[in-house]
Amino acid sequence: MILNKTSQKLIDIKIICLNNFFKRFKGLMGKKDIDFAVLFCNMKDSGIHTHFMRFEIDVYFMDENKIVFEKATLKPWKFYRPQKKAKYILESKKDRLKIKTGDELEFV
Repeated sequence: MILNKTSQKLIDIKIICLNNFFKRFKGLMGKKDIDFAVLFCNMKDSGIHTHFMRFEIDVYFMDENKIVFEKATLKPWKFYRPQKKAKYILESKKDRLKIKTGDELEFV
């Protein structure tokens, strides 16, 4: 689940932490649909891609305090790099989460 500390709202969604190279590389590739979100932790590079994906995603880039500094919506077969390096990256199906730039998140 996600606690949006800014709005004090709890978002009921399963979070899968992708915390190693292989898990991060595979990400959501090949999935037909998802009912969860993925969290990329301790990123060395903030660039992401949607190659081999079958649906649009919302991507939230966060700093070390888990404050969202940039959001992008991506169609399949795209590449995106945020304007600054992210410590955490959250991906979910398009329009599933109601998170805005500036929101502070906590994962519970």
